[in-house]
Amino acid sequence: MSSNASILKWSILPGAIYFLVVAIVHMINFKIPVLYIYYNIPSYSYQDKIISFLSFGWSLFLFYAFSHPVKHLELIRIILQAGGCALLGLIIINATTDFRMIIPDAKTEVFWWETFGLTVYLFWLTAF
Repeated sequence: MSSNASILKWSILPGAIYFLVVAIVHMINFKIPVLYIYYNIPSYSYQDKIISFLSFGWSLFLFYAFSHPVKHLELIRIILQAGGCALLGLIIINATTDFRMIIPDAKTEVFWWETFGLTVYLFWLTAF
């Protein structure tokens, strides 16, 4: 396996684990910054469970890609494209939602930092 393929493989694993943990904390409604992008904004249990199921799906796709990244390059490309769409969605939400109407003392800059972290991860995977 080439060094780029090895870096890609071991870079996919943290994403798979991250989305698995996101799925777990959303299922049990345990709001933790970074695992809940909008951790200080009220949400309904059904919303958290939907996010949990979707995050679990992302985790499975990433675990599958991790198993043999060179063999699953097309899947990885699709994951990256879907990730780009998800980031665009987060950027739109961050830019257009008046979170202070929901929670007057909301710390909205945290949402941008979390979105930035996911962006860096997506670009990292794209590089390899």
